[in-house]
Amino acid sequence: MTMTADLLVLGAGIAGCSAALHAADLGASVVLVAKDELGGSNTSWAQGGIIGLAPPEEGDSPDLLAADIEAAGAGLCRQEAVRLLAEEGPRLCRSFLWERLGVPFDLGRNDTPDAIAEAAHSAKRIYHAKDATGLAIQTALSQAVRSHPNIRVRERLCLVDLITSPHHCLSPVRVYDPIRVHGAFLYDPATGQVEGALARRTLLATGGLGYLYLHTTNPPSATGDGLAAAYRASARIVNCEYLQFHPTALYAPGKPRTLLTEALRGEGAWLVNRKGERFMAKYAPEHLELAPRDVVSRAIFQEMAASGDASVYLDLAPVAAKLDLESHFPTVVAACRAEGLDPLRQPIPVVPAAHYFCGGVLVDLDGRTSLPGLFAAGEVACTGLHGANRLASTSLLEGLVWGLRGAEAAVAELPGASLPEARDMAQWQMPEAAEETDPLLIDQDWGLIRSTLWNYAGIIRTGDRLHRAKADIQYLAHRIDRFYHEAPLSRGLLELRSGILCAQLILKAALQNPESRGCHYRVD
Repeated sequence: MTMTADLLVLGAGIAGCSAALHAADLGASVVLVAKDELGGSNTSWAQGGIIGLAPPEEGDSPDLLAADIEAAGAGLCRQEAVRLLAEEGPRLCRSFLWERLGVPFDLGRNDTPDAIAEAAHSAKRIYHAKDATGLAIQTALSQAVRSHPNIRVRERLCLVDLITSPHHCLSPVRVYDPIRVHGAFLYDPATGQVEGALARRTLLATGGLGYLYLHTTNPPSATGDGLAAAYRASARIVNCEYLQFHPTALYAPGKPRTLLTEALRGEGAWLVNRKGERFMAKYAPEHLELAPRDVVSRAIFQEMAASGDASVYLDLAPVAAKLDLESHFPTVVAACRAEGLDPLRQPIPVVPAAHYFCGGVLVDLDGRTSLPGLFAAGEVACTGLHGANRLASTSLLEGLVWGLRGAEAAVAELPGASLPEARDMAQWQMPEAAEETDPLLIDQDWGLIRSTLWNYAGIIRTGDRLHRAKADIQYLAHRIDRFYHEAPLSRGLLELRSGILCAQLILKAALQNPESRGCHYRVD
């Protein structure tokens, strides 16, 4: 074991960084682990915004925000979590992100953050930094954790497994002990070695699993590593059938999907078909383009199915009539022009794409999981806030709120916590392998996982499709398990191991739930 800390934080997005900062401020020693370079998390990809304090004239309130969250969550929200975020979140967004860290939100009157509208919100309460809000937040967080004397940052390390007792204890007598988390095994691709990190408390903030789907707005690193590790350690996992699809990802054949922020529709952009006709009135006459994401995604899917077209289109002309697109949405404009499209002159082709995982490792209001010693925050966790479908711009705020609360609760437990003796814990045993793994084998298996989930467990589901997917994925899982135990360890192999397990969790949950609710939609 090479590292020890009071708190080990796995993941360095908004949840992980805010947890590390708060714990370090409280005097704890913190090791913060990033899978890529610090700043490469899914947080950096978030375009639209984060819920902040609405201006007084908006008449906003915690009750109104809570009602919006619960409406999007389709009756499955955990009311205590909704109330907590509605009452504490907007204040923390302003005090922690803007006032303390200096996140450069776009400013309005009185040089305070400008609050704009967004789909399914009843007030203008969304803080933003042009159309790269997540990147602005992540940059400020990264700078703060790098400069904190109580935080040690470790980059480019991959989570292998959580260290637990009694599983990793050398003494066979410990088999009678309850399961407890003591840290994690981490793989370093640069050295090819696995090192252990022992901690008095561990916090998972490893993000989501969007890469399991063929079309996704997530980066390739979103492979469900933390969820899979928590499941293997016997943590309680819930709501895996609820995976939200973002309605508007830029469609470029043969290219990765690029998110086109929700704020475009919030500012008035229209969804149109190939003939230029608006179609949302057929599916959501009351809210049109500002309906919840699951409704808009299904509408686009059905419109494409009826027409046979590969995409629908997002018409930005109503936005351009009142805003300077290039200054307000530079990321969107640049992404479109990189594909030879001019959003100032033509509607932009869009398709839905896997975007946000609403399930995860079950936690309480302080981020505690079902396993002693383990906390979780951010997309890997299920607080119950989102229910069956996430309201736009709640995810960054949820990561902030539960990152801070999880850190505080973990530090409060430190006086009664001790590190296990390294000599009492098993070291990681590297498998013996004769030759390097052919990356084409990993790519082929990923292709099967991603196409199977997209086709059979995507926006619209049926029992027959889900049973077919379960059978195909189970067969593949046996091959990957053998592959994992026989091949040399690599990042690609670890991610594949996580991905196949998370695919099984999604399919099992989707099959067990025959009810259409939120972003789990079964036509049968």
